[in-house]
Amino acid sequence: MEKKFFGYRRENGRVGVRNHVVLLPLDDLSNAACEAVANNVKGTLALPHAYGRLQFGEDLDLYFRTLIGMGSNPNVAAVVVIGIEPLWTQKIVDGIAKTGKPVSGFAIEKNGDLATICAASRRAKEYMHWATEQQRTECDVKELWVSTKCGESDTTSGLATNPTVGNAYDKLWEAGVTLLFGETTELTGGEHLVAARCATDEVRKKFQFFFDRYAKVVDDHKTDDLTDSQPTKGNIEGGLTTIEEKALGNIQKIGRKAPVVGCLDKAESPTGPGLWFMDSSSAAAEMVTLCAAAGFVVHLFPTGQGNVIGNPILPVVKLCSNPRTLRTMSEHFDVDVSGILRREINLDQAGDKLIDMMIRTCNGRRTSAEVLGHREFIITRLYESA
Repeated sequence: MEKKFFGYRRENGRVGVRNHVVLLPLDDLSNAACEAVANNVKGTLALPHAYGRLQFGEDLDLYFRTLIGMGSNPNVAAVVVIGIEPLWTQKIVDGIAKTGKPVSGFAIEKNGDLATICAASRRAKEYMHWATEQQRTECDVKELWVSTKCGESDTTSGLATNPTVGNAYDKLWEAGVTLLFGETTELTGGEHLVAARCATDEVRKKFQFFFDRYAKVVDDHKTDDLTDSQPTKGNIEGGLTTIEEKALGNIQKIGRKAPVVGCLDKAESPTGPGLWFMDSSSAAAEMVTLCAAAGFVVHLFPTGQGNVIGNPILPVVKLCSNPRTLRTMSEHFDVDVSGILRREINLDQAGDKLIDMMIRTCNGRRTSAEVLGHREFIITRLYESA
């Protein structure tokens, strides 16, 4: 596969497919200021969220990694960070600055909202002028970082929609693309199949560590099973009666060819091309946010019963093969692969159809989630606040 696309080459050499100027709040107290700047400077993108005070330990590390990762994503041209206090605000600024992209920070303490909003608005306006003069350039498909997660799965997911992603992943892997999958809980009952795909004993050991860590959380909370969570009520109504059935369909997304070359903790970035596993929540918005924070620039999202997920900076290409869902929720999907179930197209043709839509998305086509305004940005937390 020798496909090209037109993307934005960033200062660190990475290529993005969007060109956002992001207003990033350090904490929940700074959301209002970021949204006020977005109102002042049209075209900027505020990322309000609910967290940021009194976190500690690994949870705090993950928090910083997520915020810095969101600002560092190649789909972001420039960033204005606003925080309640200067030290943590500067830490986010310094982390993003390592990419070489324009970034500035503003603290509300000793300044108040109005002065902060005024100063940040002036800087955001400068960044908007600069960003809108950036030009797309021709790039090789191997420069893409592509992630996947499924949601609201049913029997059609395992039969057609997830295997379509797997077919596309096989082709993208052969082209040298950096690929990601995760959803640790949804591998339950099929984790041995992923372990068998690990490229080395070291990778296999790390994958097993992540999986066992999840299992211990379940055991520590004295939870005998994950009824109503894994599988969900929607999964069960769609014909998936056990987590093992769900896992076997889920694993179809990684195709058949690529070895798992490495394992990442939440929001960590890969160090080279190939297929990577990231320990992550199976909650759609959380997992897609972690993919964005890890640096991925386009996301493939298969669904059966219908999931409306989007993300502020990571375009989510949604595909479905369930004829009823496609009929009742047609506005949410970018790719219809129901022809597999009707035997009108084969899996290879469906994979090509998905890749074609992915390239069109990279070239600037807005996904259904983007057009409908779905900007779910949910930070994963590990503990309660101190």
